[in-house]
Amino acid sequence: MRQILTGKIKEAIERARENGEFVSQEVPADLTVEVPRIASHGDWSTNAAMVLAPIEKKPPRVLAEIIIGNLKDPEGFFDRIEIAGSGFINFNLTSKWWHQVLLDIDRLGPDYGRLDLGRGQKVLVEFVSTNPTGPLHVGHARGAALGDALSRVLDMAGFEISREYYVNDTGNQARTLGRSVLYRYLEEFGRKVEYTDNLYQGDYIRDLAEEVKEGEGDRFLDMPEDKAVEEIYPWAIERILEGIREDLLSFHIPFDSWFSEKSLVERGQTEKTLDYLRDRGHIYDKDGAVWFRSSDFGDDKDRPVIKSNGETTYLAPDLVYHRDKFNRGYDRLIDVLGADHHGYVPRLKAGIEAMGFDRDKLDVVLVQMVNWLRAGKPVSMSTRAGQYVTLKEVLSEVGSDAARFIFLTRRSDSRLDFDFELAKSQSSENPVYYVQYAHARIASVFRMAEAEGKGVPGPQETDLTRLVQEEELALMKHMATFPDLIQGAAVNLEPHRLTHFLTELAGIFHPYYKRHRFLSDDIELSKARLFLAGCVKQVLATGLQLLGINAPEVM
Repeated sequence: MRQILTGKIKEAIERARENGEFVSQEVPADLTVEVPRIASHGDWSTNAAMVLAPIEKKPPRVLAEIIIGNLKDPEGFFDRIEIAGSGFINFNLTSKWWHQVLLDIDRLGPDYGRLDLGRGQKVLVEFVSTNPTGPLHVGHARGAALGDALSRVLDMAGFEISREYYVNDTGNQARTLGRSVLYRYLEEFGRKVEYTDNLYQGDYIRDLAEEVKEGEGDRFLDMPEDKAVEEIYPWAIERILEGIREDLLSFHIPFDSWFSEKSLVERGQTEKTLDYLRDRGHIYDKDGAVWFRSSDFGDDKDRPVIKSNGETTYLAPDLVYHRDKFNRGYDRLIDVLGADHHGYVPRLKAGIEAMGFDRDKLDVVLVQMVNWLRAGKPVSMSTRAGQYVTLKEVLSEVGSDAARFIFLTRRSDSRLDFDFELAKSQSSENPVYYVQYAHARIASVFRMAEAEGKGVPGPQETDLTRLVQEEELALMKHMATFPDLIQGAAVNLEPHRLTHFLTELAGIFHPYYKRHRFLSDDIELSKARLFLAGCVKQVLATGLQLLGINAPEVM
């Protein structure tokens, strides 16, 4: 409706020009068509008259009268048009338009809300990408749910999406993992070692050490430590990755690619990238280290890429990796990162610009930590100390659907309390249960209808004018905003909008279900309500699918 109404307003402005009522030659870019926050202000509202006023040198209310006078509505969509306040034009739509929404949902099915916003633009969404030095914990889970839901929404909006997990399988942390496993392995043989705090402490390290002992025997006992670490750490990373893959699949998150940092090193991409930057004057030497002139590209200061001891900083491999992303032909990059990376974004964008790419083609979505509560008490987490709630524990206790929905109930940059008891409860207080129950209730109605030999009617046999109840109109109006919601979620990279939409839709449906009968002796009314219910069921199913959540038929 936004597109239709915007088009009609622009046509009215053009007619006013042709009639000599307007002098402006272009429609102002800041013309908006929005759903008013207050229902009494109409179904839609536009600021067209107000943004034209400085150009036309006339009062907005006068311009609003001219626009309304030039509006054409052969379809009969407008019930009432009013001028409000200082010049807003408010539109109330006829039931014919809302009936058209139902017909569109029925015709398009799961494609209702699908857009061509992206026009096939290739987008790489990189998320999770946690170092494979331990199992995924609940903090990773929120970013995982966000990245996958965002990928689904962007796909719905017409982008060509690839999901990627960046595997940090080289460097100090990888070798620290190898050394941690080696030391526990030596302990298995009764050797005394100094197991320092900088090594990984979790029980999973002991499990890995036992596997090494079982598979390799005493082969590493007298091997030089550095050589043993170099052999153990790639194996340990792969074993941990196997668990990560399994956990993510249990969380309904598939990845199109698992990209190895080591592959970049082996292909000499670090040297090639730094040489590229040096040749263009963006790299210099100082105090025995190698520096990137990031301050030339908007960063607050220059950043080291190689330390004085010869080790690369985190920035160097990230620049190499993002250069590789663009060289693989992606039009746009989206990184889902922890909120602690906030200060890291400017230097990353600086590097992208220095490497010859458009810095605005990188979007970074920051994800705040989860406050995990158990028995009312916060659970402290430390990856290195092995004290954390794992994703596997969360999934086994509350299930994937509840976890995903709750993780997506707030903006990604807002802190989130994960209420364990709420996530498990089967009540209206649990948001995912509330939404899924609406879908299951409609499925139950359909089963009853089929048992009575009525079935779900098609549009040709349905008199939609029988839908006159306030809740029926509210359901139609809410579902009409679904395509607009998809666009907003895709443009702003905010899939949490879907959880709010679905909760509101369920909140309209549940009272309607309790107050009105779907099956009655009034056959035409029954058909109309079943048709409406089918549309609600479809939109609920589509919305849940975009969140990676099941739409159950029975609960």
